[in-house]
Amino acid sequence: MRAIVIQRYGDPGGLAVVDVPVPVPGPGQVRIVTEAIGVGGADTLIRSGALAAYGFTEGHVPGSEVAGTVDAVGAGVDPALTGRRVWGFTGTGGGCTERALASAADVLPLPPGLSAVDAVTLGGSGAVAHFGLAHARFAPGDAVLVRGAAGGIGVMAVQLAARGGASAVAVTTSSAERGERLRALGATVVLDRAGEGGPETPAGYDVVLDIVAGDGLPSFLDRLRPGGRLVAVGAVGGQPPADFGTRLMAAFRSSLSFATFSLDTVSPADRRAVRSAQFAAAVRGELTAVVHEVLPLTEAARAHRAMDAGEVFGRVVLVP
Repeated sequence: MRAIVIQRYGDPGGLAVVDVPVPVPGPGQVRIVTEAIGVGGADTLIRSGALAAYGFTEGHVPGSEVAGTVDAVGAGVDPALTGRRVWGFTGTGGGCTERALASAADVLPLPPGLSAVDAVTLGGSGAVAHFGLAHARFAPGDAVLVRGAAGGIGVMAVQLAARGGASAVAVTTSSAERGERLRALGATVVLDRAGEGGPETPAGYDVVLDIVAGDGLPSFLDRLRPGGRLVAVGAVGGQPPADFGTRLMAAFRSSLSFATFSLDTVSPADRRAVRSAQFAAAVRGELTAVVHEVLPLTEAARAHRAMDAGEVFGRVVLVP
């Protein structure tokens, strides 16, 4: 079968289409004939080599979420899953293939009316946005700022904050055109990438959900109201400066909070429950799966170039 492999870390030119053996599901696993594969920020970081210290080696197959049909199951898995259309989390990679393995605990049947493309647009990003906001103790009436709102996690966070009764949903983005698209999803305030905007900008925020991190993270601590919470759910802009904690300590009397959030800390049962609810909401038209572009699997490098260039609004999806 065909798979995308990182033959060389660095730019997207290091990605290659290769033939690999069809995998055999082990105990507790299912094999999915992929119909759609999501491309996320973590994939580009792994491909660049930025996460090599975490054990990602050249030869790695990227892709962490797929949707398609189960064609084989391993020992201990209900055989009734065979033939079911599902969304599946493949872990830290292995998704950019024609057949992918996933733990049965991380597989969710697709409801009627939800396409495979929409499933991989919602599945990972929607859960991160939901639990990230929960980690920030988001409550109705809070003013929320989503930093880096045009990506998959950001567009979901905007929708969820607006549906959850936020008093304001501010977004940082790179253009007025993107700002208008985010307003259509529920944003009420559009800011530039530095967090600056017009007279509608709130004096401060109760919650900042940060997908970017990088050198600019400390300045967003300054935008928190007393008791405010900043939660980093991504680091597509790289690591924050080593001394960013001094900004937090300088505001000691404001009782500000900084935290990171990873879905690894959420139980499979809770992840499944949220994804199931979000899939159903999408079928009812209450949540929008924002798809930037659908590309053939063989054009994975093109998808990564678009991600690197900051051109993507929502999610790029690959199809075999």
